[in-house]
Formats: sequence, structure tokens, C-alpha cells
Amino acid sequence: MGLARAGMAQHGTVVFSHEQTKGKGQRSKAWVSQKDMNIAMSLLVDPKKLNVSELFLLSMMVAVGVRQFFLSYIEEGIKIKWPNDIYWRDRKAAGILIENVWQGSEWKFAVVGIGININQTDFGMLNPKAVSLKGITGKHFDPVLLAKELCKILDEKYQLLTSDPSQIIQQYKIHLYKLNEPVKLKKGNRVFEATFTDVTPNGQMVVRHAIEERFDVGEVEWLINGG
Repeated sequence: MGLARAGMAQHGTVVFSHEQTKGKGQRSKAWVSQKDMNIAMSLLVDPKKLNVSELFLLSMMVAVGVRQFFLSYIEEGIKIKWPNDIYWRDRKAAGILIENVWQGSEWKFAVVGIGININQTDFGMLNPKAVSLKGITGKHFDPVLLAKELCKILDEKYQLLTSDPSQIIQQYKIHLYKLNEPVKLKKGNRVFEATFTDVTPNGQMVVRHAIEERFDVGEVEWLINGG
């Protein structure tokens, strides 16, 4: 982020971290990556080809790309948990956090933070539901080589996003975790169950129980399998 603000980075710049001790995810949850075990990287995106109304489409694109990355090694069970975590069955394998920088009303750039559990198998009590690529496949991987593969996929998905965003939306929606299933959510002190029916183009989660409700990113918390 600092490099971008200082004008020392451009679209496509990638910063790879070999160790992460103060990472953060959605809702300011901590994310810790053991040294040389995982992918922890930030990608700078120049959004000139996108409209401000398409903020969440960038999030969709990254989630679709990270999911496709997993498909090179895992045949089934990889889903996108709204808004943009990657789950294998009911366990978190990757997380995405996008920070947008504005100059007045102009969207200057986005910093896409991606954390993927690659070889780490001990997550302690901090992330008891986490799982890694090694934990799923039993194989050890080189995180740097895998990060390069991921960057190629993300570049392809970005080209698709700017040429035919409807394809990204479709790929995102058909692979949503718990879509059309009952989910348990928390908003403030309110805990309730509803059926997860859709995600709007601007990123709202749509659920239905007695009525239909829509929630912005960060407005509700999942209470499913440790969330």
C-alpha cells in the first residue's frame, strides 16, 4: 500500500511475504502465516478499466481466480464463501481482503491481499477450521512457484472481467458456498436462520426467511461451522 501511495508501484505489481505475523482478514480477524509455508501476497490493481459501481466485481474476480487455482490440485469441494473466502468442504483454505484507495471521488487503485494456506497444518486455536493444500492432498508445495501460477490465473480473469464481466458474475455465483441452503447469521445481537438465495452485483448477500433481506459486506457474520 505504501509503495502505491508513493507512486513507486504500478498495475500488476506483486509483493510476496515469506512470513506474516500481523495479517488481517474480513471483520479485522487475525491471519497468521508461518514462515515459507503459505502464499501471503498483495497485488496492485489499477481500476481505470472499471467503473466505481463495479467495486465488488473485482472481489468476485479474485475469488473466482483463487478458486480456479485450487482446481489444479483438488478436484472437488472448493467453494466461494461470501464475500470472498475460499472453502474446501466446511473449512477455510484461503482469504481475500481488498483495500481501495480514493482521491476525492476517483478510485485510484486497489490493493488485493490474498492469503492461501499451502503447507501449514497446525493452525492452533486461532483458526481451528482452517485447512491447507497440503492438509487436503498430503503433498508439499513450493509457495513461490504456486504464487506465480496464481498470478497468471488472476491476469486471465482480469482480462475477462474487463471484456465480459457477466462471465465473472456467473462463475462466482454458481460456486457459492451454501447457496440455496439454510445458513445461520448474526447481526449485532440478533441471531437468525435464513436461506441464502443470491449475491447482488454490488456484493449484497440476499437471504429469505419470512421476508427477503439484503446485507452489505461486513453487516452480518456467518455462524456456520465456526464461520
